[in-house]
Amino acid sequence: MSDLLWSPTAESIEASTVTAFARHVERTHGVELPDYDALWRWSTTELETFWATVWEWFDVRASAPYERVLGTRTLPDAVTTWFTGARLNYAEHALREGAGPGGPPGSAGPRAADDDDYPAILARSESRDGLVTWTRGQLRERVAELAAGLRALGVGEGDRVVAYMPNVPETTAAFLACASLGATWASCSPDFGPRTVIDRFAQIEPKVLLAVDGYRYGGKDHDRRAVVAQLQDALPTVSTTVVLPYLQDAPDLSDLRDVVLWDDALVRGEPLVFAQVPFDHPLWVLYSSGTTGLPKPIVHGHGGIVLEHLKALGLQMDAGPGDRLFWFTTTGWMMWNLLLGGLLVGATVVLFDGDPGTPDLGRLWDLAEETGITTFGTSASFIAGSMKAGVVPREGRDLSALRAVGSTGSPLSTDGFDWVYAHLGPDLWLFSTSGGSDLCTAFVGGVPTLPVHRGELQARALGAALAAFDPEGHPLIGEVGELVVTEPMPSMPVFFWGDEDGSRYRGSYFEDYPGAWRHGDWITVTERGTAVISGRSDATINRGGIRMGTAEIYRAVLELDELLDAVVVDVPHPTDASANGRILLFVVLRDGVTLDDDLTRRIARRVREDCSPRHVPDAVHAVAAVPRTLSGKALEVPLKRILMGEPAEKVVSRDSLGNPEALDALAALAGELAAAG
Repeated sequence: MSDLLWSPTAESIEASTVTAFARHVERTHGVELPDYDALWRWSTTELETFWATVWEWFDVRASAPYERVLGTRTLPDAVTTWFTGARLNYAEHALREGAGPGGPPGSAGPRAADDDDYPAILARSESRDGLVTWTRGQLRERVAELAAGLRALGVGEGDRVVAYMPNVPETTAAFLACASLGATWASCSPDFGPRTVIDRFAQIEPKVLLAVDGYRYGGKDHDRRAVVAQLQDALPTVSTTVVLPYLQDAPDLSDLRDVVLWDDALVRGEPLVFAQVPFDHPLWVLYSSGTTGLPKPIVHGHGGIVLEHLKALGLQMDAGPGDRLFWFTTTGWMMWNLLLGGLLVGATVVLFDGDPGTPDLGRLWDLAEETGITTFGTSASFIAGSMKAGVVPREGRDLSALRAVGSTGSPLSTDGFDWVYAHLGPDLWLFSTSGGSDLCTAFVGGVPTLPVHRGELQARALGAALAAFDPEGHPLIGEVGELVVTEPMPSMPVFFWGDEDGSRYRGSYFEDYPGAWRHGDWITVTERGTAVISGRSDATINRGGIRMGTAEIYRAVLELDELLDAVVVDVPHPTDASANGRILLFVVLRDGVTLDDDLTRRIARRVREDCSPRHVPDAVHAVAAVPRTLSGKALEVPLKRILMGEPAEKVVSRDSLGNPEALDALAALAGELAAAG
């Protein structure tokens, strides 16, 4: 069977924004760009010209012009030298009239309707009845009220506002209000435990805390007032807590101090004013997964995010006016921040808060029908779950508006690619992407003008000088290597909060390959310019010089119908660093299945045949569940450290886990394995 799953039509290529952008580059700069690869190469060699053209094409507005595009191309020094002198504001671009791709004045292209009735947000929630719709006019009005309210609470440029809030329209408005003032935003989903939230928020010393009283998930109510009280106790810099009644209409907040109800915090009748801040002025703080030590507080600037998200949404995802953009995410994952970038290009963003499996895994496909979603963003684990559950998205649903499905969070299996095309149709554009919170974007992923090949990401993103490096720093083609970025990007973090000398920043990305960003993923760049992500490089298993990403092992073993989930770790030899360790595979079995000798042999055969004989597990153990972070990532590296004898409480925060009981069970099993030798 051919691995070519989809090709864009000539009409869709012609209609895409990236095609119009490429032709504009050809006319303006006198270059020939016969295909996407040529455009990518131009964008990464003529870096300053490319980003200046993105600025012009999307009509980025600044109250003070920039003096130069980039002060230096040397990493990491370059990260604070983009567009020096410019003053602008993210919220102004998200809320302005005429947002969307279309090029500089006089060029052809769609523009968002200058109409306050144009829908900005469509939202569904388990905790509320009915579909909530906010127009662009309503969003502007509510941002103005919240901004005036925050200003009355003493919030101004440089202050921090933190949110313990779900994925609802009020949270979007609060973020934009914060940005409009030049304050810095950080958010966590209310399903985060208190220790996880405190570890994040305490580092940035916030002035105002926004929170909900609770939420509903999977039909069960979760009261979070006691957690909010703990946050208040642990965040002494918070002067006011603003509470949105979400679980109850009139919650008892008597146990909270300095609290204001949401509606009482709004100040009506004041105009919306946008603080004009430098290009690298802190917009928000994102965090690493937090599975070991304190999470890294990653700071992004206003201008870098405006430019990167205009490019990522407008060119790579081809989103614009008339589109309805959805990604299943919480406010604790960078995909929430990226989703809001849809407002920058004039799209309508679709929000969902609740359990995607209640009443069943067809819930989000119901939402796609109800709201006319054009781009349905999800995770590889959701697609895998839908496969296992036998979901048929188009059965009984009108999904005629749907034109694209995006997948991220972990590598999408080849079976996942096949499932999407089998159940959503041959004309759909499936783009798998890979990036991270560190840059709040994708390095590699979707291109609307390129074909889709089974198991492959379509291409490297424009402006991202991405390569696969061997240990000596030589680029590789057709072989697995370290994912590196060799040229600066505007959305690289401007700094880590509290990292006064920059040592933590440099140590996180630039120690292994001086002058190049090492991201921590294994990647293969193919001869045709596509890419395959093989998992985290710090969890990769090396046997006899053959490196195997954990994602490749999962793809192999999870083809067995008896297995629902798996996590694999390579435990080093206790005394001989040069000797092979033990590959231990932990599997979750379907109900009624036993891990007998026959199943163990078939697991070994799958790995031997699909991966390599050297990577067959030394032992397979059945567990009730795989421990995962709140964003769904398997705890490979922390589990490895536990199996090496470190106490679980020293290597992972329980509050950072979605299912801490799974870690308890695996820690107990690790003790048994150690005792057994």
